[in-house]
Amino acid sequence: MKVYEIRDGFGLDKLVAAERPDPIPGPMQVRVRVKATSLNYRDLMMVEGRYNPRQKLPLVPNSDGAGVVDAVGPGVTRVKPGDRVMSLFAQTWLAGPPSRAAQGSTLGGPLDGALADTMLLHEDGVVPTPAYLTDEEASTLPCAAVTAWSALVTQGGLQAGDTVLLQGTGGVSIFALQIARMMGARIILTSSRDDKLERARALGAHEGINYVTTPDWDKAARALTGGTGVDHVVEVGGAGTFEKSLRAVRVGGTVSVIGVLSGGAGAMPLTPILMGNLRVQGILVGHRQSFEALNRALTLHNVRPVVDRVFSFSETRAAFEHLKSGAHFGKIVIRVD
Repeated sequence: MKVYEIRDGFGLDKLVAAERPDPIPGPMQVRVRVKATSLNYRDLMMVEGRYNPRQKLPLVPNSDGAGVVDAVGPGVTRVKPGDRVMSLFAQTWLAGPPSRAAQGSTLGGPLDGALADTMLLHEDGVVPTPAYLTDEEASTLPCAAVTAWSALVTQGGLQAGDTVLLQGTGGVSIFALQIARMMGARIILTSSRDDKLERARALGAHEGINYVTTPDWDKAARALTGGTGVDHVVEVGGAGTFEKSLRAVRVGGTVSVIGVLSGGAGAMPLTPILMGNLRVQGILVGHRQSFEALNRALTLHNVRPVVDRVFSFSETRAAFEHLKSGAHFGKIVIRVD
């Protein structure tokens, strides 16, 4: 099997093509021929050693994969050879609250991930691919789409008529836009580029704020709600945007903390959380039950993921560099087969 490994240290220079023996599925295991894998910021951080500097190497990165089952081990009943499937990010998190064990079962670190032409997974760790999606589209769902769904629906309790504030136009934010629109919510989205704001409006965003020309975007968001504040912020920026998110949300509102694009360390502003009776929730992607509910909703509404660009397997480094540039809109995909 062909793979890319992080080997002999971290950094894009340490992401190298390699070969490993084809795996043989054991009891309750399924072998998936990977057709496509998408990139998350987590994957870039893992390659660069910023996500877990103590991660054991070599490691096959990438949290998301989609492909076709080509062999199953004894006892497998959930899937059969020929079935199209997507990988579950936390392989043992099937429903309910997460556990330490679930945190230790995530693909692309600590477990080998999807940047390979073959994966060996437990039968519980795969989810059927919606028939209307291509493999490239399906590969974008396991992390970004499930994260957005968990933030807004499974853990967020989004209601029709609520106002959500989304940051940027990366994978999670664009999926959150599509989900919020599907749920009947009002959508405010921030970006550094007016052309991206226009594309977001074409997808259903109601208002856009350019945070370069309007650095006080929190005040602008409150103004758009008549001074009340938004009901829900999908916070992907991290330390550099968190305090403004707290100021943008209404009393009793929710801030879902997902990303650390502007840094993961910073002073915790407790007073606005306390005085605003805010709910601040961390989102670790989501469980299989949530993924399956998302797929039913996407299928019902025929929602197609926004794929920015598809790279070939040999262009893997260029795909990571494109992600690092921040120029993308939606998801970046690597076609494996």
